[in-house]
Amino acid sequence: MKYLEVSDYRIHIGPAGQALADILADGRFTKVALLVDTNSEKFCLPQLGHNNLPVIRISPGEQHKSIQTCTCLWQQMMDLGMDRHSLLVNLGGGVIGDMGGFCAATFFRGIPFVQIPTTLLSQVDASIGGKLGIDLNWVKNAVGVFKNPLAVAVDPRFLKTLPDTELRSGFAEVIKHALVADPALWNQLQTLKDLKVVEWEPILEASLRIKRDVVQEDPFEKGRRKVLNYGHTIGHAIESFLLSSGTTLTHGEAVAAGMVAESFLSVKHLGLDEDKLREVVETIRRFYPPLRFTEGDFDDLIELMKKDKKNRAGNISFTLLPNIGEASYDQFVKEDSIREALRFYLRTTEELRK
Repeated sequence: MKYLEVSDYRIHIGPAGQALADILADGRFTKVALLVDTNSEKFCLPQLGHNNLPVIRISPGEQHKSIQTCTCLWQQMMDLGMDRHSLLVNLGGGVIGDMGGFCAATFFRGIPFVQIPTTLLSQVDASIGGKLGIDLNWVKNAVGVFKNPLAVAVDPRFLKTLPDTELRSGFAEVIKHALVADPALWNQLQTLKDLKVVEWEPILEASLRIKRDVVQEDPFEKGRRKVLNYGHTIGHAIESFLLSSGTTLTHGEAVAAGMVAESFLSVKHLGLDEDKLREVVETIRRFYPPLRFTEGDFDDLIELMKKDKKNRAGNISFTLLPNIGEASYDQFVKEDSIREALRFYLRTTEELRK
């Protein structure tokens, strides 16, 4: 078992069942419940063990990250007799971690919770930072809180249970971490060809350390933590737009598209070398399918960007790259430039669409 210290809690990197046993060893909790979705229950719960714990089940998918689902969770927690000295263990991907953490942080004004992320995305992204929340009217994470977990258990074995789409989704966050903070990791990622045969543990550690260092410097996203929003201003808008129109896609696929478009903005506004832009485009094209929208959708996408919580006084805010491994936040970009960036994305994927 390896450990990564993060402010007031610890990330256990290794077998999640052993990590949970260590956390529960002192017997201080009046009740412990496991929150799962049908996927994590089928593929990950058998590897976790601890079959004597009561299980709360929800349906998988971003569409269920809502206040309605939270109401059901709170009721089930109450029905189990959970009190302020109980523990909720969230076993699943980002939706489970975000919503389970939010429900724990608000149940009886807050009970402790443990995150056991089972997807690559949740392992490298949601396991650090304490950002919890739910969606509202297709606006991602519109309602939420900051609250750190009691502990996190990151088990690379769970990644073997993932389909290609989920590996790609998490890999986008690994790419992001490299691009904003670690040129050496970026060079390593460019050599990868098949995500199914990657030795994940060292990549997980490197990616987690990047996010740990950024978050500890700025826990409430007042300054440097905003560098982690690279790819997300455009990516979140694309994700919300396509999900609301019935298209199925992952968060990472949308962020990957956002990184292509925002790397174009980085060339235009901060002088990122065009050779580096080509590296980003080529790496993302290797792993991600093109997303389908048209110039006729630009107005709707920009309206969604205007609702982004990072904005200031109506100006759309971006994190952009002056160089690989460096990032500059609070970059305010005009709508005409955003349209250019969206056109650039469509051009780079036109060949793949045919």
